[in-house]
Amino acid sequence: MEQKVFALDEEDGVRAAYRAYGAELFGFACRSLGDHGLAEEAVQETFLRAWRAASRYDASIAPLRTWLYSIMRNVVIDLTRARAARPSVSAGGPELEPGPDAYDSALVSWQVEEGLRRLGEDHRRVLVETYYRARPYAEVAAELGIPEGTVKSRVYYALRALRLALEEMGWEA
Repeated sequence: MEQKVFALDEEDGVRAAYRAYGAELFGFACRSLGDHGLAEEAVQETFLRAWRAASRYDASIAPLRTWLYSIMRNVVIDLTRARAARPSVSAGGPELEPGPDAYDSALVSWQVEEGLRRLGEDHRRVLVETYYRARPYAEVAAELGIPEGTVKSRVYYALRALRLALEEMGWEA
C-alpha cells in the first residue's frame, strides 16, 4: 500500500492534506467536543500545528493520517481544558460535553504513543505494521526482508517491552 506524500511545509501540500483528511478529522473533533464550531476550530488548529511542525514529521515512524490524529488529540485536549477553565455562556440549551470515556481514550492513546516511542526502531516498526496497520506477518516480513518467524519474535518481545514501558509510566497490569 503506497502512501501519498504531502509537502506540509508548503501551502499547496497543506491544502492537499486538508482535502484528504479534513472531513475525517472534523468528524472526530465533533464527536470528541460535541460542538461543530469548536470542531472547525480544532481542525484549523490541527493543520496550523502540522504546518508549523512539518520539519519534525517522519513518515517512517507513522503515516501522515496517524500524525494528524495525534495532533488533533492534543488540540481536543487543549480546547477541552480551555473550555473547562472558561465555561461559555449558554444560549439556553444544554451544552454537550464529552464523557469521561473520551478523556480516558485520549489519555490512553497518548500513553501508548509515548510507550511506543520508548521502544527500539525494530520493535516499534513491527508493532505499528502488525497491530495498527493490521498487516499479516508474512507481508511485513517480505517488506522488511526478514523471516516471518523473526517478525513474530519481534512482536512478542516488542509487546513485552511496551508493557514494561507502560508500567514505568504508571500503568498497572
